[in-house]
Amino acid sequence: MVTNARPSLMQLASRSALALMAAAVLSGCPSLPQKEAPRVYQNESFQADETFSRLFDAPAANTCEAARRALLSQGYVLSMTKPDALQATKNFQPEGSVHVQISFNVMCLPEGRAGQISTAYVNAIQDRYTVKKSSNSASLGVSALGSVSIPLSSNEESLIKVGSETIPAGPFYDRFFVLMGRYLREQTQIE
Repeated sequence: MVTNARPSLMQLASRSALALMAAAVLSGCPSLPQKEAPRVYQNESFQADETFSRLFDAPAANTCEAARRALLSQGYVLSMTKPDALQATKNFQPEGSVHVQISFNVMCLPEGRAGQISTAYVNAIQDRYTVKKSSNSASLGVSALGSVSIPLSSNEESLIKVGSETIPAGPFYDRFFVLMGRYLREQTQIE
């Protein structure tokens, strides 16, 4: 027996709802707000008056030597030294569980044909670390005594990097360039 049954109003409504949900899933749900990744490069300003460089009236080797002396005089530890480049680091502990490291990079390039003036390009990166405690536990089973377990535990502390950023152009570098200039003047007086 064949019947020509019509779907009820409830069945039509549920089919419509299912069709709308399927369409929403297939279309990627554009009506739901989507979180965008931060676009850090959009904040990069490339301003000519705020640079990480200075022009010095000295050959590149002398300029880098002044930078080396300036960093050493402030407690930085040199990790790489070349006649035209150097890297140095310094560690700080502003709070009990916070550790900060500044990594300083200097590149000295000659300007002009004679090479008697040079530009020092510098940047410093500040890395922040925090102390994280983790506990390790183990148990010891002694078969001769039966199933006896003795808990052994230890706490370990380690530094975990929580942030890293380039120190922005401004007073930090200005102070460094002033100190570099002083060492350059002292070099020329000795020569």
